[in-house]
Order: sequence, then C-alpha cells, then structure tokens
Amino acid sequence: MPEPTLCCPAGAYCDRCDLLVGLDGLRVIDVVRDERDALTVTVESEPSVMGCRSCGVVAHAHGRVEVRLVDAPAFGRPVRIVWRKRRWVCPEAGCPVGSFLEQDETIAAPRSKLTVRAARWAVEQIRREHASVNGIRRQLGCGWRTVWETIKPILQAAADDPARFEGVTRLGVDEHIWHHVSIKPIVEGGRGPKELTGMVDLTLHPNETGEPVVRARLLDLVPGRSGVTYTTWLKDRGEAFRARVEVATLDPFHGYKNAIDDQLQDARSVLDAFHVVRLGTKMVDDVRRRVQQDIHGHRGRKNDPLYRVRNILRAGAENLTDRQRARLEQAWTADERHVEVEVAYLCSQQVRSVYHQPTHAQGRAVAEKILDSFTSCPIPEVKRLGKTLTQWRTEFLGYFDTDGANNGGTEAINGLIELHRRIARGFRNRDNYRLRMLLIAGGLNL
Repeated sequence: MPEPTLCCPAGAYCDRCDLLVGLDGLRVIDVVRDERDALTVTVESEPSVMGCRSCGVVAHAHGRVEVRLVDAPAFGRPVRIVWRKRRWVCPEAGCPVGSFLEQDETIAAPRSKLTVRAARWAVEQIRREHASVNGIRRQLGCGWRTVWETIKPILQAAADDPARFEGVTRLGVDEHIWHHVSIKPIVEGGRGPKELTGMVDLTLHPNETGEPVVRARLLDLVPGRSGVTYTTWLKDRGEAFRARVEVATLDPFHGYKNAIDDQLQDARSVLDAFHVVRLGTKMVDDVRRRVQQDIHGHRGRKNDPLYRVRNILRAGAENLTDRQRARLEQAWTADERHVEVEVAYLCSQQVRSVYHQPTHAQGRAVAEKILDSFTSCPIPEVKRLGKTLTQWRTEFLGYFDTDGANNGGTEAINGLIELHRRIARGFRNRDNYRLRMLLIAGGLNL
C-alpha cells in the first residue's frame, strides 16, 4: 500500500485546503482547533501589485493586520477566519489616503464581524429552517447582536426595495396581535399598539401545470388596526400600485372596507368565506345559549341536551357520522322549544353550502336566497345575521364574481408569523419584528 502524500510542502500554499475553505482570492496558511472545539482558519492573499484606490499610484506593502471574522459552521463546529490583511502605503506625498487595508466585499463587508457567507447562512436558517437568532448565534459561537446587527441591514435594504410592490393585483388585509402586554407608548419604553395591520399579496400565479394558484406573500406590517392605518398605507404605495389592484379581500371590519372604498375604487372587494361561515356558526351558538337559558334558567350543563351537542352544531352536516346525526335528532325531540336551535342550525348550514356548490353561479343563487329570506326570520339571531350579510351584500357576492377570491392566504401568512413569534419567544422591538416577518413570509429578494 503506497504511503499517503502530504497535503502540501512545508511553507507552500495548499490548493486542497483552499478548495475546502472556499474563500476565493485567499489562501489558507493555518488551521487549528481550540479548547472550545472551534476551528480557526488563518488566511491571506498572495503577493500582488496594488494601486492606490485614490490616486492610482502603485502602493508599497507595509505589513499585515489580523482581522477576525465569524464564518459559517463547518463539520459541526463554529469557525473563525483570521484574515491577515495587507496594509498598503501610498508613496504619493499629496495623496489624501496615505495608507489602507486590502478589502474584498465578496468575503466580508467593511467593519462586518461576519463573513458574507455566514450572513447568508444565518438568513437562510431563519427563512428556510425556522431558526431563532439565539439558536443561530449558538451555532456560530458569537453573540446575538453580532448576528442581528450584521443581517439587519441586508433585510432592511431588501424591505426598502420598491420592486416588492410591483405586480400586485389581489390584495388581502388582516389584523395581527404582536404582543399582549398593556399598551404603552414607545417613547416611554413600551412596544406601542398591540395590534398591527398586515397587507398580503394574493395575486394568482401559474403553477407547474399552468393552473392559477395563490402564492401568498407578506407586503408589510404597520402599527394599528383601523381604516386610517390601511388608508395611509395605500396612499404611501402610490397611484400606480392602487390602479393595479383588481381584487381586495377583507374580514367583516368596516374600517378596512372604508379604506378600500376610498383608495381602491376600481377594485372588487370580497368578504372572506371563512369569516362568513364563522358568523353563521356564532349565530347558532347564540341561539343555543339563549334557548338553554330560557328553558333551564342557567348556562349549559353536561346533562342538558343542547349543551351535549354544542360541538356537533359547529360541524358541517356532510361531515357528521350516523351517531352524531342520531344525537342531533335526540336533542331536537327532547323539547319542542329546541326547534329554534334546529332552524338556526339549518340556516347556518345553508350559509356554509354557499361555498360548496358545484359552480359559482349556483353558489350565488343560494347566497341571494339567503339575503332575501334571513331578514324576515322570526328568530332574532338569524334576522341579525341576515341584516349583517345585507350590509355586506356586495362583498359577500363578490366571491362568486372573482372566481372564489378569499382571505385564506392572509390567514396562512398570519399562521406563519405566529409560528416565528413563538420560536423567538416574543419580540420587544417592532422594527425587528417587521423585518423578521418580511424575511420569512415576504419573499424578500436577497
């Protein structure tokens, strides 16, 4: 068996080490493992001719300065790069520069503590792997601020790119709770308003088969939950942005509706299907509680027939098992006064069926029937639901005129935001919060 060859002759650069470390333009001269099991890689550039970056005169070498950088982990260990930067002196007496260090912004930005690839690695860990900044700094073997202060300018530059708002034709909006402590102004050391308004791009894009699908993308998170908040944000986007929006989805909140009516006059506003169905479900709960109170004089108890089927009343009729249907029938026949709850349940199922018809035309026909009949129902809760849907008639029927546009993508983005808020165990700084959420849900061009 032949003897293994040395990696490189003594005192010479090693191409294999250079390939493994992968810092273009820099050569590896030493690798050590310290007592903390971290790797320290010492690198330098090869001797070359350097012109003064100010006057262009050939500069003279004047020693080296060691700069320590945090690099991406390797082989399960934190890595430190010790870059022996060459110092150059300009021989031109009138040159304002005098001396300068070599720089390579593909390796590390000036004054940065992380290499470019370490910053990229950290960004991708947050975006793709749902990592926390604290978890990343443990893997890198550095401090939280070292990581965040390096990647924050990268995220801020991407968030400030106006190209993010181009091509948006469907726009969703929803409120979001980013903290739960008492409201205190930021100037007094608080976090400001608990509620944020989130704007989401719901534009349809073709998938692999050419079918149009929604790829929801967070556009912004702004403090407050009001029509003024949404109106201000739409104004700030400019006329070109507002003119492109064709469909605006929303929850049944008049503040957002007023903003859409004021700023997106040419867009079709659409009430979210989930929230319409939830209104119907809540109506059944209200009727059940009232009837229960009228009959028994107290809130529901475990042996009360209506209380025992409270969860079944929230389910779709087509999803019930035979046993659950039998329990409903038993509850209806237990007392003739339960007929109000039965009628309310059938009404809520009719509302739900609007979104389960074979075609949008059939769904619209059922929706119009609901609008015409619910307001004359003698059950007060059903009548109130009918009045609510009548107030939102245009937005309610807009679902069928926009091929089923809804706010589902916005809710999905909210779920992703909640996931990362839990991973980070809360946030204190709203600007950092916004950048983190734009990174994981905004499709930032990095």
